Amino acid sequence: MFALIRLFVLAGICAGPLLAGAGHPPIDSSHTSQHEVTIKGTRIAYTATVGTQPVFGKDGAPVATLFYTYYQRSGVRNREQRPLLISFNGGPGSASVWMHLAYTGPYILNIDEEGYPLQPYGVRPNPHSILDVADIVFVNPVNTAFSRMVPQKDGTMPEKKLFFGVNADIKYLADWINTFVSRAGRWRSPKYLIGESYGTTRVSGLALELQNRQWMYLNGVILVSPTNLGIERDGPAAAALQLPYFTAAAWYHGRLPEALQKQDLEAILPEAERYSIEALLPALARGGFLPAEERRKIAERLAYFSGVAPGVFLQHNLAMPASFFWKELLRDKGFTIGRLDSRYLGIDRKEAGERPDFNAELASWLHAFTPAVNYYLRDMLGYKTDVKYNMFGPVRPWDRSNDRTGENLRRAMAANPWLQVMIQSGYYDGATQYFNAKYTLWHLDPSGKMRSRLHFKGYRSGHMMYLRAEDLAAANEDIREFIRRTLPAKDQPAKYEVK
Repeated sequence: MFALIRLFVLAGICAGPLLAGAGHPPIDSSHTSQHEVTIKGTRIAYTATVGTQPVFGKDGAPVATLFYTYYQRSGVRNREQRPLLISFNGGPGSASVWMHLAYTGPYILNIDEEGYPLQPYGVRPNPHSILDVADIVFVNPVNTAFSRMVPQKDGTMPEKKLFFGVNADIKYLADWINTFVSRAGRWRSPKYLIGESYGTTRVSGLALELQNRQWMYLNGVILVSPTNLGIERDGPAAAALQLPYFTAAAWYHGRLPEALQKQDLEAILPEAERYSIEALLPALARGGFLPAEERRKIAERLAYFSGVAPGVFLQHNLAMPASFFWKELLRDKGFTIGRLDSRYLGIDRKEAGERPDFNAELASWLHAFTPAVNYYLRDMLGYKTDVKYNMFGPVRPWDRSNDRTGENLRRAMAANPWLQVMIQSGYYDGATQYFNAKYTLWHLDPSGKMRSRLHFKGYRSGHMMYLRAEDLAAANEDIREFIRRTLPAKDQPAKYEVK
């Protein structure tokens, strides 16, 4: 059986369009095509390589194969000086489609200015892609997109624990990246990781894993809509950090008092942030022993910053869950708001209840992304297959134990003076909220000695801030500038100096 698999692999490495079987993709294959796109007014020629590359087990035999798309700008003389950006989405269990076809890649979805789907489904050139300054590889972990586990010699499948967990995921992906960089001849190139949502957990852990086990040092890590990265914030901190997001969503829907509503969003958010840290957090820390009159005043102030009645906060002991907020904010109008992007509206079976029936924004996104990625890969890049493209693949159960990815990122930075981090967050993201992301940034390095290497950017959209046309341009430009800023000067040593 293994011999047959190897024969199929060799057949998959071809000059023409790839054709994978209905059950499994080829284990080791590639197909390259030539393209052009105009970025920031300049015509850019590039190659697009789609294919699969094995994950090797302890005995050297493939245990899985990962589908990837690799973009290289053409005509580059010194590839060793050209940055390489390695891109992941999250989930866990999500394909690397979201940032690929809506953010940094050379083609993006056919959507309106605010990110809503349009027909006919498809893609259009991305005038803001960062392909002008960096090559990009979009990587799909096991069971996402066309990536799959590989049957072993005896016909059984590998153990799921090799792939489906915080630390297992990091370990096998670091091995895969090593192989990819070696095959692509990119060891001398400046390297960057970018991850979105759970992908930020992934790339934070990879920064140290690549450094300590693969001896691969990075120039930058970009965290898009980051998770907690194992940094604790339970209890009062978790509740207090939500308020600025409530303020942003309420402002967007016109639910704040006039004193706030008439101001610009970015003018009022610092006020909500200060109140969260300086007043709300100490009050919540006192729990049931907070005096009744002070509790009432806090509830009134929470209503002021959120557009939700004081009584609702009192009913929740001043710690209203975000899921209730998504249901409550526009309950009187008959709508819910989105979890990942609270600009989106949903309609529930009944107005009563504690949380929305469905995620309005995700339904809208899948509406546009699924047909577009299948068309783009198959028809434009030539990947012909009967394998199902998994937007979200089966990766459960996922082992979340021993998540120290934030601390791992700190350790990688401490040992690598060149390594810098940038966080990008949307103000209307109710799942990985922007003020939580700021808290993560503050606590990545408790010593404060590396704060000049930690950067934050906020945008007037949600979890996938790049779906809004204005933020697509701004966020890509922020990445472009981050890359330029983190490229060391020629012959600049990587060392600390006492000043």
